[in-house]
Amino acid sequence: MSARWDGLWFALAVLALWQGLHYLVGASGLSSPAETLGRTVAMMVSLGFWRNAAATGEAFALAALITIVGGLACGLVLGLSRIAGEVAEPILAVLYALPKITLYPVILLFFGLGLPAKVAFGVAHGLFPVMILTMSGVRAIQPVIRKTARAMRLSSFATMRTVLLPAAMPEIFTGLRIGIVLSMFGALIGELFASDRGLGFLLMRVMERGDVAGTLALAVLLFAFAILSGIGLLALDRRLNHGRS
Repeated sequence: MSARWDGLWFALAVLALWQGLHYLVGASGLSSPAETLGRTVAMMVSLGFWRNAAATGEAFALAALITIVGGLACGLVLGLSRIAGEVAEPILAVLYALPKITLYPVILLFFGLGLPAKVAFGVAHGLFPVMILTMSGVRAIQPVIRKTARAMRLSSFATMRTVLLPAAMPEIFTGLRIGIVLSMFGALIGELFASDRGLGFLLMRVMERGDVAGTLALAVLLFAFAILSGIGLLALDRRLNHGRS
């Protein structure tokens, strides 16, 4: 109950600060919470918004799927091979820290404008944390666990499914949570530069028109979706951890 009250007071404080800044800078610099809410509702009942949302959802779904499958596969392979993992770890750390916007010309060169470029932006953002944390989780498994699996003469697939994946699941799922959210932001960034539809494209259009309320309305919607996705994945993570315990 205390956490709920803390969340409520925090939300009220944000709204009060928002309203105060609106009075300070004026409507041309920051729309009020009420105006932003009205624009948000107006957007959500328009057909054009849902068409753009569907385009973003398609790019995000494909990017998340490639991120999950590719990140898990590469992370497991690198985690199982000690030498390959030691060589790849610093390289992956550098690539993860690299600002992905620097890949913009390369992605456009290879994928052009449209859905493939958006998916590539999403994968570029989400793939590395999944790979790194999956590799780290597998490498952190105690050697005695692997020896036990070999003593039981389990096949490689059975060892992976029944021993290694459950033991490394906390780190793996943390990587999945981060990777999925980052792939969504990556797809949106791709829409800012390499698309003619989607919520990112719509955000650029309202910004070009100087529509402050529309810009904030879209930002609030995207922020709310990211927060709800993170909360849902965190709840699933806690449920899985509770089940394992």
